[in-house]
Amino acid sequence: MTEAAHANETTTTDAFGRIPDKPALEGLEQVWDARWRDAGTYHFDRDAALTHGRAGIFSVDTPPPTASGSLHIGHVFSYTHTDVIARYQRMRGKNVFYPIGWDDNGLPTERRVQNYYGVRCDPSLPYEADFEPPFRGGDNKSSRAADQKPISRRNFIELCAELTVEDEKQFEALWRKLGLSVDWQQTYRTIGEESLFVSQLAFLNNLERGEAYQAMAPTLWDVTFRSAVAQAELEDREQPGAFHAVSFQGDDGPVVIATTRPELIPACVALVAHPSDERYKPLFGKTVRTPVFGVEVPVLAHHLAEPDKGTGIAMVCTFGDITDVTWWRELDLPTRPIIGFDGRILAEPPAAIASEEAKDAYAALAGKTVFSAKQAMVELLKASGDLLEDPKPITHPVKFYEKGDRPLEIVSTRQWYVTNGARDEKLADRLVELGQGIDWHPDFMRVRFENWVGGLSGDWLVSRQRFFGVPIPVWYPLDADGEPVYDSPIAPTRDQLPVDPTIDTAPGFDESQRGAAGGFVGEVDILDTWATSSLTPQIAGGWQRDPELFKAVFPYDLRPQGQDIIRTWLFSTLLRAQLEEGVSPWAHAAISGFIVDPDRKKMSKSKGNVVTPAAILDQHGSDAVRYWAASSRLGTDAAFDPQNPTQIKIGRRLAIKVLNAAKFILSFPATDGAVTEALDKGMLAQLATVVENATAALDSYDHARALELTESFFWTFCDDYLELVKERAYAEGQGAASAVAALRLALSTLLRLFAPFIPFATEESWSWFQTGSVHRAEWPAAAEASAAAGDATPLVLTATSGVLTGIRRAKTAAKASQKAPVARAVITAPEEELWAIEQAADDIRAVGRIAVLEFATGDEVSVDVELDESAQV
Repeated sequence: MTEAAHANETTTTDAFGRIPDKPALEGLEQVWDARWRDAGTYHFDRDAALTHGRAGIFSVDTPPPTASGSLHIGHVFSYTHTDVIARYQRMRGKNVFYPIGWDDNGLPTERRVQNYYGVRCDPSLPYEADFEPPFRGGDNKSSRAADQKPISRRNFIELCAELTVEDEKQFEALWRKLGLSVDWQQTYRTIGEESLFVSQLAFLNNLERGEAYQAMAPTLWDVTFRSAVAQAELEDREQPGAFHAVSFQGDDGPVVIATTRPELIPACVALVAHPSDERYKPLFGKTVRTPVFGVEVPVLAHHLAEPDKGTGIAMVCTFGDITDVTWWRELDLPTRPIIGFDGRILAEPPAAIASEEAKDAYAALAGKTVFSAKQAMVELLKASGDLLEDPKPITHPVKFYEKGDRPLEIVSTRQWYVTNGARDEKLADRLVELGQGIDWHPDFMRVRFENWVGGLSGDWLVSRQRFFGVPIPVWYPLDADGEPVYDSPIAPTRDQLPVDPTIDTAPGFDESQRGAAGGFVGEVDILDTWATSSLTPQIAGGWQRDPELFKAVFPYDLRPQGQDIIRTWLFSTLLRAQLEEGVSPWAHAAISGFIVDPDRKKMSKSKGNVVTPAAILDQHGSDAVRYWAASSRLGTDAAFDPQNPTQIKIGRRLAIKVLNAAKFILSFPATDGAVTEALDKGMLAQLATVVENATAALDSYDHARALELTESFFWTFCDDYLELVKERAYAEGQGAASAVAALRLALSTLLRLFAPFIPFATEESWSWFQTGSVHRAEWPAAAEASAAAGDATPLVLTATSGVLTGIRRAKTAAKASQKAPVARAVITAPEEELWAIEQAADDIRAVGRIAVLEFATGDEVSVDVELDESAQV
């Protein structure tokens, strides 16, 4: 039968799947997702885990994506990296615990709900049982706060829960289409019952052990969201500003400072200079008067003052920046706050502003935004003669909340904190020690973690003034005057968890006592979303619900995540594991790089350069997108251009080629024959090396290297080996049986090597000749191919491939068809290579249509071809 006849034949082999006439990628995602779901292909076997113990398990602490809005291409990138490792470990015989959660609480969800439904939360309003929002999604006419309907806290939370459930359905559908092999029976929500219970119990444990505490302290504050912000949520953004040269009056003459925030002069409590600064040593211990307001403030020495910045002496205000907080605390200075929670200047001046003239000046600032107050203050300074020159424009870094669009202020608030090593050197050292015990991939990411621990300036602020999140599980007794006694919080018992103190009654009281003197009041703040996400190992692993399971999966084998949240998710999870279990929560940390746009800028919603993956998956297929993602090593940024997704196109070509190669190989009926021919053995010897090296790469979390090795061999296999042996495979006898046996063994091996990367094409191909799923098949061992190869050398295939390339080039140069007959060909090569090439002489003759084939020894491989007269142009 001719090659063309074989290619067009619809083949059913070995009583397995029916091979289609034209294999295609389209539709494979839906077909195989349904079959995997029905068969439980990726289900974690809890019974086996408890029976066989920790050694047989591979557990993954999977990142829970934020369930608000839509996923972007960066999610596909990093989650594919994790899935490759999970699939590989499953094929290595591990019982893979691969759960997934949804991070659905916190500010992103609240903002989405406000815009989606046209509402905003007003905790003072009563609950409406049958509330219907003004609109839903597409009916939205405006997202301005003034146009949003105020609703009760409970109504608002119900809408948050409703929308996140719908978003999670869309996310799950996309993850299934991508082929993530997570166990969909092992899912959780960060606002679900289990997460509430675990988060509140862990917080109460922190409280009982003295690790959680409440304090009135300077707090980074986002005036837009009216909420405290933790150190880990900060980012610096370059902003325009100006230096203002301002004169303070002292007994020894004026003292000039340069400030970017003249509006904070009413909050000034001191001037500071470096202890070694000779210019200001005579002033240390003396006082000066603030311009316009005439308040006496001391001049003090502190090592954080920078002699070469501005005039070398700075004003300390409560509070302008984080350095002000340090000076305030270490120099034991008074507090004179002037900025309110709304970002406007408070109506009442600090007590130190006592004269009527000073109070009148302050009134010109009261109620203004910081921006307007700055302008007004500049006018006051000009009028008083204390502004010595025109402001000098500058650009400088300003602290922002990572999700905010206005600079942060620092206000004094009562907040909850959890110790994190910033003020506990022993704990900080222990966290660094745990970090050093983790295998980081790539290893240099460890330094980022250690730098973060070393740079902590305060304990972890875990309370947030928001609504949709885990309630802080405490109440406060009210004294005889109805004032909360914050130092005596009332905690629920474990059996009462989870609780919402704004709804549930405090233990020992009845609901009629809520808000009454001698009664109680519930905490209205919620926990920072990281205070829940930091417990993903406990939540997913059944820390309290299923302690036997938790013991089997914890510590986890792998924490995969992005590099940008080392300081938040990785650090906080390590901290909570140390506080609860005294150990690291994982053995390995796999850190993905960023996705950047064609201009090498990180993709983010704020920049407007995010690409959503749905259309790309539809257009190119999931295997193609996975190939693109898996081609990048951990810790390495990858550029993505949706207009020219070259790597995705290459991945699609590869997946299609896998289908077609499998169809071609399976067109030859299975045989019991042994591999006897040198070329077949040489191919298998080379394949054995690929298996060995790819396995070592995956063991080292270098998935890109494993893919590169496998793909490189695959194309040589298809372009050269298949061409070299197909004529022999169509024939009969021992040579044909050898070719078919080698082809089938190679196909089985290659499909398993590719399975973690392109799961749909490999599963489809596998189903044509094997039972069960390729993703539950045993990972190939080098011994499988090397046993059939015997003592053969890969050089037979390598050298023969070079000869085939030479024959093709010669025919192309002669403008002849590759099927054109050759009257005579002379192959010259070094002795060792010549010997290897001679082993495949018959296959070379057949593929090259060569009548006379001769060999000669030379310094390098070359092929001289004399075409048959009938082939001459």
